[in-house]
Amino acid sequence: MSKGKILVIEDEEEMLENYSRLLKKIGYDCIAEQDSVKAVEELNRLGPDVILTDLRMPGKSGFDILDASKEINPDIPVILITAYASIPTAVEAVKRGAFDFIAKPFSSEQLEIVLERAIRQKMLAYENKQLKEQLRASSIDEIVGKSLAMQEVIEIIRRVSQTDANILITGESGTGKELVAKAIHARSLRKSMPFIPIDCAALPENLLESELFGYERGAFTGASISKHGLFEAASEGTLFLDEIGEIPMTMQAKLLRALQEREVRRLGSNRFISIDVRIISATNRDIKKSVLEKTFREDLYYRLNVIHLNVPPLRERKGDIPVLALHFLNKFAAANRKNITSISAEAMEILENHTWHGNVRELQNIMERAVVLSDGNRIDIKDLPKEIYMMPSPIPTDNLPYKEAKEAWLATFERNYLTSLLKGTSGNISHAAKEAGIDRKTIHRLIRRYNLNIRL
Repeated sequence: MSKGKILVIEDEEEMLENYSRLLKKIGYDCIAEQDSVKAVEELNRLGPDVILTDLRMPGKSGFDILDASKEINPDIPVILITAYASIPTAVEAVKRGAFDFIAKPFSSEQLEIVLERAIRQKMLAYENKQLKEQLRASSIDEIVGKSLAMQEVIEIIRRVSQTDANILITGESGTGKELVAKAIHARSLRKSMPFIPIDCAALPENLLESELFGYERGAFTGASISKHGLFEAASEGTLFLDEIGEIPMTMQAKLLRALQEREVRRLGSNRFISIDVRIISATNRDIKKSVLEKTFREDLYYRLNVIHLNVPPLRERKGDIPVLALHFLNKFAAANRKNITSISAEAMEILENHTWHGNVRELQNIMERAVVLSDGNRIDIKDLPKEIYMMPSPIPTDNLPYKEAKEAWLATFERNYLTSLLKGTSGNISHAAKEAGIDRKTIHRLIRRYNLNIRL
């Protein structure tokens, strides 16, 4: 089975034949073209996966072919070959969009590694287009995900939004519980009315009570004017009680009464005020456990938990990482007025293998940082924080047999050690092998195993 179709453009017939033999030997289909002008004219029809072209040729130069290729199909990686290598030429090639730059003479191993990376990049461009389609098809406002777990969340949002049922959202910090609450409100019959959030863990009990229920002038020292509470402010809309599990027991009783009677009384007042508010609450605690431990009222739990919606952590929905990463890339590229359209295969692999203890919030933060730091048209490894690829990510080995756990840790060690080694030697395989005290073939084998980018 062919690894891909390579268009080789070279004006010297003998060199062209050598390239053809070499490419076929390492598993690629080869389209050999000696006439650079004809190659450009036929480019659309030929449809190569990668273009391998000499830099200096009669008719059209390698730069001319690069420019023409970018106009016809910008997703085709172009690799330039020259016997006159220089730093300014290499910089110019990269600026104009070349995938890579190879100086003659080069080994078959060097060419094979570069081509494998180029094919991965072509596949990534295709996958990015698919992800954009999935993004349009699998999101509600800011809720993005193609995994079965997130599709179930999105389906529940669709089904419950236009009811008035109270909803309890659970999930770890950073999973997007408030975004889910906003999505429910935005699709509800109350969408034209206020969405009022409050962090119940951020306020002491006395302040929380006055914030929720309001107070009359003179109710306590410093109350110089009367103030509406958040229940009143959210009238006919939605009140979002974040970190509901942190509310003290005495405050829980007052909240329960307000929900049961659908009325509140401001501090310092004897008058009850009717309320029409939908309650969406959220917690990152095991609230069922709190009920069993008598630290959360059972009757309040059932009042809040008419509909339960759990947002899974990112580590349990790895398939959502590419979609989310692309979503944040598009968002922050637009906000920072940058023309960044994709994420390299190597960078995406690192994102997919990270454990994401901070969940979606952590991914969002890293993508914003990457966009700000990037000086190209795609996100590469160098744009990511070192700590997510230079240090081994913790591997959950609790439920693995000893042999499998050992293999998992060994793979993580090898990948991170090799990444650091190649970065320190600027991708020079010979120097890396010498420093590590291992054979160059071993380095090549590990690079292929872990799909590493040697130009770190």
